[in-house]
Amino acid sequence: MTMLKPEEQLEIIKRGTVEILPENELLKKLEHSYKTKTPLKVKAGFDPTAPDIHIGHTVLLEKMRQFQELGHTVIFLIGDFTGMIGDPTGKNELRKPLSKEDVLKNAETYKEQAFKILDPDKTEIRFNSEWIEKMSLIEFASLGAKQTVARMLERDDFKKRFKNDQEVSIVEFYYPLIQAYDSVALEADIELGGTDQKFNLLMGRTIQKRYEKPEQVVIMMPLLEGTDGVDKMSKSLGNYIGISEPAKDIYGKILSISDELMVKYYELLSHISVDELVKLKEGLKDGSVHPKKAKEELALEITERYHSKDDALKAKEEFDSIFKDHGVPDDVPVYTLEDDKDFWLPKVLKDSGSVKSTGEAIRLMQQGGVKVDDEKFDDPDKKLPAGEYLLKVGKRRFLKIVKKK
Repeated sequence: MTMLKPEEQLEIIKRGTVEILPENELLKKLEHSYKTKTPLKVKAGFDPTAPDIHIGHTVLLEKMRQFQELGHTVIFLIGDFTGMIGDPTGKNELRKPLSKEDVLKNAETYKEQAFKILDPDKTEIRFNSEWIEKMSLIEFASLGAKQTVARMLERDDFKKRFKNDQEVSIVEFYYPLIQAYDSVALEADIELGGTDQKFNLLMGRTIQKRYEKPEQVVIMMPLLEGTDGVDKMSKSLGNYIGISEPAKDIYGKILSISDELMVKYYELLSHISVDELVKLKEGLKDGSVHPKKAKEELALEITERYHSKDDALKAKEEFDSIFKDHGVPDDVPVYTLEDDKDFWLPKVLKDSGSVKSTGEAIRLMQQGGVKVDDEKFDDPDKKLPAGEYLLKVGKRRFLKIVKKK
């Protein structure tokens, strides 16, 4: 394929980035690549410590996809060796190591999900055990000699734990060093990572220099806020959108985000061009583009990416039926009452899996978030006689209660 001019490539690469260190070096690398028709090596590392990906994880993958489309070589580095150590970034305690079997099992699932975004034919998959496990004890020790303890303790998480007399193991010091050595082994021109990885990413430049290799350029991407618009997307916070979730859930969750957050999702996740993005922002600002319409387009695009066009359109149709026409989805879960006694609704909501706890159910009811047969039910102390009911819990959940026959 014919490469775009360096300045045009830079404009695309800069989209959504937080920081490029140093940007002038990136332009020089792009110019050299353009003149010599030599693709740059773009590295992004993933520790397969968890098997499931949510769209917050895909921010890096989308930037990798852009580099692929620009004609560069993308290296999807699976940190099977470092995954057994565990990245201490942001952690306030010693990480528990994973087994080799767990790491490799997670890696396979991760690859399968990542290729929903990346072109597998244009992706170089590497495992850092390829070179780390071949290092002799002397070589491994010499890697540790490339950096000082004082420099390591500049990292916030290490500094805090050291100050609070909490354990910091020597092997945790090796994590950023190994990640940096990966860049030496791969001769990386560019490394991608989140803003929380700044210390590790810059360590790559330092260690490449110590091994007398050209230094990589570091490109940092933002951490994507979840559906609450406040905290970083996380399964533990319940504000995530999993790429393996049903189409209707992905579609509905994207429609639930704020208008302000929608623009950030467009910038980081949508495949529309830079020019289209500029026009969208201008249209939202001057009122010529309705935020709801823009959000629907984004929801359709992302849902189709992880399912199909038919699934995305069906999800939209069902959503419109429920929220515009007050319809009910076809696959409403059923909870069966075991006896004919009056029942306490918060317990039923918890036992059915509609909420995590009776406390959450009570709060939701008090806030007017629970409907029984399309009527608000905001008295958590009131018991209901056994019978059949259709419940709407929150914005998107439904539950049918029936008596045992």
